[in-house]
Amino acid sequence: MINRTTIDQVFETARVEEVIGEFVHLKKAGSNFKGLSPFVDEKSPSFMVSPVKQIWKDFSTGKGGNVISFLMEHEHYSYPEAIRYLAKKYNIEIEETEQTDEQKQQASARESMYLVSEYARDYFHNILLNTQKGKAIGYSYFKERGFTDEIIKKFELGYALDEWSAFTDEALKNKYNLEFLEKTGLTIVKETKHFDRFKGRVLFPIHSMSGRVLGFGGRILKINKKAAKYLNSPESELYHKSKILYGIYHAKQAIAKEDNCYLVEGYTDVISFYQNGVENTVASSGTALTSDQIRLVSRLTNNITVLFDGDAAGIRASIRGIDLILEQGLNVKVVAFPDGEDPDSFAKSVSTEELKTYLKENSQDFIQFKVSLLLKDAANDPVKKAGLIREIVQSIAKIPSAIQREVYVQECATIMQISEKVLFSELAQIRSKNEDEHAKRPQQKPLALVKEAKEKVVAVNQLVILERHLIEILLLYGNKEADFIDFVEEKNEKDEYETVKKIFTNKVASEVYLHLQDDEIAFTNETFKSIYFEIIHQLNQDKRVSIEHFINHPNPNISMTVSDIFMNDEQYALSDWKRKNIYVKTKEKMLSKLVMDAVYNIRRILIDLKITDLEQSYTTENRKETLGLVVNYKELKRLIFDNLGRIAG
Repeated sequence: MINRTTIDQVFETARVEEVIGEFVHLKKAGSNFKGLSPFVDEKSPSFMVSPVKQIWKDFSTGKGGNVISFLMEHEHYSYPEAIRYLAKKYNIEIEETEQTDEQKQQASARESMYLVSEYARDYFHNILLNTQKGKAIGYSYFKERGFTDEIIKKFELGYALDEWSAFTDEALKNKYNLEFLEKTGLTIVKETKHFDRFKGRVLFPIHSMSGRVLGFGGRILKINKKAAKYLNSPESELYHKSKILYGIYHAKQAIAKEDNCYLVEGYTDVISFYQNGVENTVASSGTALTSDQIRLVSRLTNNITVLFDGDAAGIRASIRGIDLILEQGLNVKVVAFPDGEDPDSFAKSVSTEELKTYLKENSQDFIQFKVSLLLKDAANDPVKKAGLIREIVQSIAKIPSAIQREVYVQECATIMQISEKVLFSELAQIRSKNEDEHAKRPQQKPLALVKEAKEKVVAVNQLVILERHLIEILLLYGNKEADFIDFVEEKNEKDEYETVKKIFTNKVASEVYLHLQDDEIAFTNETFKSIYFEIIHQLNQDKRVSIEHFINHPNPNISMTVSDIFMNDEQYALSDWKRKNIYVKTKEKMLSKLVMDAVYNIRRILIDLKITDLEQSYTTENRKETLGLVVNYKELKRLIFDNLGRIAG
């Protein structure tokens, strides 16, 4: 793990405007910077960066946070990857926390494999571009495929000399360990001999989501019936074929921005599409699509468009992946190319505009596509047609969303000219068999209970909003002092107790803590709960709330929530009304009311939830006790409304 000292140094050194400025064109706007959202297409800039607070906010999508959260959102880095990226940018040496010898050995071995893979990428790329054989064989092949120099460099394409151990010998000469050359699969070791796995092949480096080299795909250029046309790196600690998609590193931003991912089969399909302006394209590298690969896409979008060759046999072989996509809850569309064409050849034969138009106009719903494909086989055979219908319903049954299933059933009924009733019956049988849904389905509740359940959901949602508001108060004003009112019992001159109004000064965070402790109120939202506990810990330790701690928090949910609060506070700050002779009370001058209203409102919602729970647990046996409690809670609610200056409902 990265040492906390290193993380703190990264946060202290990195400037949010500098880092984001590498990805977004920013213009000065007062004390802030403004730019167009990097997440959606827009004409008016809604993306704000605050150098003072070191936070950013995209008002078009609602995203926001610190410099780390930007890299995680935009570049789809993990938290450690973002830290390492910034450490490298600002020349900060990364210190690791103390690890066991075994952990150190594992981490060292993994990093050594990465270094070997990156060396191989650079070596093969250099052979392709800067050696006589590389230019004559590898480079000329890529040029014949229509790839530009820019795209060859972008995808770091390479060539391995057609010699038994040219790469391995050079790597050993440069002090790379044979053990890691073998573990990555770049070198095959047999007893005392070793030779290059990819000799005589053009090479496609396969990157992780963050851009590190995991392995290679190699295509042979000679006609050799004994050798596979394409050869991938073997499974290793770095490279798991079923968990990676070729091109995901280069495509991730376009996928997120377009909110769609084009899925093709081969390396050259991806590169040709990218070169022709369709950058949101990835490939399963000739393997059957897996759940892990689909989940990789789902981090970026819920929409996948599968692109098939015009070859019918290829379509049938690949169509199985559609059911898997549906099962994962993603939306899937299909595009087929004319006979004899594949994504690579088609992309090269048309302009960018023509390619995008074709994809748009020929994108079909998976049911329409499956029906059009399978009806050719069924022809006028009723038995085959019945089998086709069942096959389509089986696909629909895999969809998690009940609404989507119903829409697809209606569509299938229209296309196949069959009653919806029959299809729904078939769907119910399939789902009952596969998921045992009927046994798990809860009994229908009485309407009164349904109404109460809905009211409870509304109350819970209101509670989350109020919890956020209380966290805002703690973060924005927690260190400030305010005058609060309390009522205490004191003896008067007659030696009798009476209620006396007292005004006292206290820190906002301390006062909130005391009220929540008295009522044993706990936050329901996990992020707000974590922020609250850390605020109280800071208050007890340092007597103040540190905002920087939360903005630079290692938990991205916390840093994003806090940054969002501060950026919204800045965005919606009061204008300079004084020039217009209008004087508005600021929140700072109304702090005690702000705090108490927030606490009272949370109490009010919690009482509503308690009353709902009591009413739902009402039975003949506990009637008297339950009614008594409900009356008491309603009286308490009335007192709270009195304090809020409102009429109880």
